[in-house]
Amino acid sequence: MAKKSKGNRLKIILECTEHKATGVPGTSRYSTFKNRKNTPSRLELKKYNPILKKHTVHKEIK
Repeated sequence: MAKKSKGNRLKIILECTEHKATGVPGTSRYSTFKNRKNTPSRLELKKYNPILKKHTVHKEIK
């Protein structure tokens, strides 16, 4: 039987920061993995927002 360990890889959700300010309904979210050991702080990436039809900053949420 395999060991169950906490590990360093976490599944996280990235949410668009500009989308909330526009007031347009819906949200742009992406899910990805990050290494807890190498990046202990919250992750920020530029991703494509299909609702706004442009690249925007997406920040890590809970």
